Amino acid sequence: MVARVIPVDPFDLVIFGGTGDLARRKIVPGLYRRFRDGQMPPEARIIAAARSEIDRGAFRQFAAEAVEEFVPQDRRDARSISDFLDRLEYVKVDIHGSEGWPELAALIRPDVVRAFYFSVAPGLFGDLARRLHAHDIADGDCRVVVEKPFGNDLATARALNATLAEHFSEGQVYRIDHYLGKETVQNLMAVRFANILFEPLWNAQYVDHVQITVAETVGVAGRGAYYDEAGAMRDMVQNHLMQLLCLIAMEPPFRFEPDAVRDEKLKVIRALDPVEPRDIVRGQYRAGNGCASYAEDVGNDDSLTESFIALRVHVANWRWKGTPFYLRTGKRLRARASEIAVTFREPPHSIFGEGEGWKENVLVIRLQPNEGMKLRVMIKEPGPGGMRLKDVPLDMSFAEALGEHGADIPDAYERLIMDVIRGNQTLFMRGDEVEAAWAWTDPVVAEWQAREDRPEPYDAGSSGPEDALMLMHRDGRRWREISP
Repeated sequence: MVARVIPVDPFDLVIFGGTGDLARRKIVPGLYRRFRDGQMPPEARIIAAARSEIDRGAFRQFAAEAVEEFVPQDRRDARSISDFLDRLEYVKVDIHGSEGWPELAALIRPDVVRAFYFSVAPGLFGDLARRLHAHDIADGDCRVVVEKPFGNDLATARALNATLAEHFSEGQVYRIDHYLGKETVQNLMAVRFANILFEPLWNAQYVDHVQITVAETVGVAGRGAYYDEAGAMRDMVQNHLMQLLCLIAMEPPFRFEPDAVRDEKLKVIRALDPVEPRDIVRGQYRAGNGCASYAEDVGNDDSLTESFIALRVHVANWRWKGTPFYLRTGKRLRARASEIAVTFREPPHSIFGEGEGWKENVLVIRLQPNEGMKLRVMIKEPGPGGMRLKDVPLDMSFAEALGEHGADIPDAYERLIMDVIRGNQTLFMRGDEVEAAWAWTDPVVAEWQAREDRPEPYDAGSSGPEDALMLMHRDGRRWREISP
């Protein structure tokens, strides 16, 4: 199957922090893949702006090495790399001063799409915005891309939004949550709203519960200073898991367009009940299996920050009243896996009697690895000897169902950056959405901080703290096993 590639308009994309880790791992390799697939027009240019003392040639070497490291060998070739590098520019810029800004202004073309990627700390957003306007580089038609964290509580999120609003309209600001760029996440909306099969069952009458899991095998080494201030709740639940919850629980928007989709997600966040302390389990990994402990990774033996969290959440609206949503995420767990599992209720009456091996129907949306969807249904086990039931999967992996193209799923950043150039904000977070998520998160964090709760230790390579299992067991349910 050949993917339909729709070229975008000519553009100038300026990447502030263009020599940083995010640019090396995600932005530059993603842009190369879009170029190689024919989505980037010949007139497109990518301009890196950073404080590094390098020239254009050195940045191109940086970009070439990034492509070689992060793009599979069968998805790159010397000719396309050379042509891609010809579109790269570099300017040394002082965000706090005047150096480099006239040179950057001279490179920007007024007759193409102009986008500015703020791949820098949020504390620099204000200075960047002011200098872009002071040097007449930015105007009401440009676009600005900002990365998380969007603040670390409601007050800082409001301040950050206010800073951006001083210089840009809401329609110009693209807040990236890369989870929304994942193909499987977008397919979740397609499965829900492009098929009649599930929507009549997508409510508390038929859904027993929903599990959302984002498990990682890595620790926090290298991000210790940031992570020890944030923790799993702020780093993962407030944004990534919240977005997944919204896509599962939202009402059908009237049209697949930015504000229609984001209006429905906002309604879900505002409908979330406060979380009771008994419905929260926090954990912190300890040393084991050749891994350092969390305290060793962050250099703080007295840290009360969680590297794991599990919550039971309720959406207080007509559709979901009474159906629990179980969220969990953590570091140093048994396997790397991100999935959503929608478990349906038992049939109201079994014609086959009790003890016939009945299991719930479960729709599993696998985000990573091995992206795909699986629906577990009951069938008769083959053979004589009566009616024996067996649950089997109706399995659709992208790699198998979509052939060669399915095995080459674009990285989330590829899709999202091209959406910025197109001017499509559907998969980006709106300012009021960010603030509503923090308004729900802040009281949860404040309560355990006031009690000075210490996270429960758990072994590296396990499924997390024992109390997380009890969170489900007391409801007569159990977590799905974390597996690669």
